[in-house]
Amino acid sequence: MRAWGFGGNEDTGRSLLAAYSQKGRHYHTMEHVTACLRHLDRCVAKADQPREVELALWFHDAIYKPLRADNEKKSAEWAAAFMAANGASTDAITRVHRLIMVTAHNAPTQTNDESILVDIDLSILGADPETYDMFEQAVRMEYRFVPTFLYRNKRAEVLRGLLARERIYRHEPFASEREQQARANLVNAVSRLTERA
Repeated sequence: MRAWGFGGNEDTGRSLLAAYSQKGRHYHTMEHVTACLRHLDRCVAKADQPREVELALWFHDAIYKPLRADNEKKSAEWAAAFMAANGASTDAITRVHRLIMVTAHNAPTQTNDESILVDIDLSILGADPETYDMFEQAVRMEYRFVPTFLYRNKRAEVLRGLLARERIYRHEPFASEREQQARANLVNAVSRLTERA
């Protein structure tokens, strides 16, 4: 808030913490946001507008309801409304809105900061195998109401889409530290999902 020149906004802080603590969340929690912010600390000098990337990370999964297609949109709208209420510029609001929208991972990034944010959001893919397996289990728990055969097919489709990318990560330290492990994790996960289908 100091970086933006905003007030404390403790009410919004509490609302965000409550959102990330909702029952049914197993991966998209405050722990995920905290991990993202730690990753940002490592590459903050590469960001063009680091305070915008940080604010986007705080809000990017604030609204999260499995099977809904508008989670990113609603999260971005919450961030935009918050920024507008605090007197942020229209340009900054537009950029933060866009940063949150790219975490849907359904379109190429257009700016340096968008690429950084996506690398951070996908950093879990390049974690050690044990941590990655825990991530997959947590995602499955969030979709526990989806029939197993359907979940496996859809999840494998998502992971294959990530594998099809020329590069998963565009920035350091992610590219050198996580690209190879991410691809290995994804191949193994797809194999497990399809073997049981």
